[in-house]
Amino acid sequence: MELGLTGRRALVTGGASGIGRAIVKDLAQEGVTVAFTSRNHQKGSELLRDLNSEGMNHIFLETDIVAEEGPREAYGLLLSMGFSPDILVNNVGDTLGVTDPLCGVEAWKRVYRLNLEVHVEMVESFVPYMIRNGWGRIINITAGAALENSGPVPYCTLKAAYTAYSRSMARVLAPTGVVMSAVLPGVVLTEGGHWDEVLQTRPDHAEKYLDERTVLKRFGLPEEISPFVVLLASELAGFAVGSILPVEGGQARHYFAGNAGAYG
Repeated sequence: MELGLTGRRALVTGGASGIGRAIVKDLAQEGVTVAFTSRNHQKGSELLRDLNSEGMNHIFLETDIVAEEGPREAYGLLLSMGFSPDILVNNVGDTLGVTDPLCGVEAWKRVYRLNLEVHVEMVESFVPYMIRNGWGRIINITAGAALENSGPVPYCTLKAAYTAYSRSMARVLAPTGVVMSAVLPGVVLTEGGHWDEVLQTRPDHAEKYLDERTVLKRFGLPEEISPFVVLLASELAGFAVGSILPVEGGQARHYFAGNAGAYG
């Protein structure tokens, strides 16, 4: 299948580990020149060395994209390098350990900043180039938690808002040739991530969660999410305006929550 990605340029936020890393590697394999952000110098540098081992010119931006000037700084750095992305993958997101629904407004603001505000700023920074070029792809990595009560209240709420933004903004951008869509991962095991920590500290809890809440009785892998992002970044995704794509191993139970047992 020809994806038409050779020669394109992409920016992936949070691209040095987890799902972001898998996306970066898959895009690069399809001939895309990739810039990625991360705060982690070691992981970012290691990935860059791996990507550029065959003389490529991928870019690692060691920056905190969530900082107040983070998106503007990333934009300025790439502009100074003459790098304007055709593809933007807004990947960063986390619960930030905020699990109390009555956590206070300041905690809500931190979760909001990471899971929605930063992505809006990234779109507003980079989409003018795509519009001028008449072609662009924006893929937002939200979460299955956007569609059901499967995580902390602040996280679920902001992921739901992020998914609604993806759907609504996509209609605005569609006439310009820019296609926005969203991928909603389920529980994915990433190195140093939430479930990696749970497996090490509370393995019984992880086993119980998998047994009671998932169909496949296992975690997903970053490499099982990234191919869908690459497809949505491709020439073939021209009709995928506002597409909201859950990739969660059948975990979500929106339509059959009361009858799951009847089907095994």
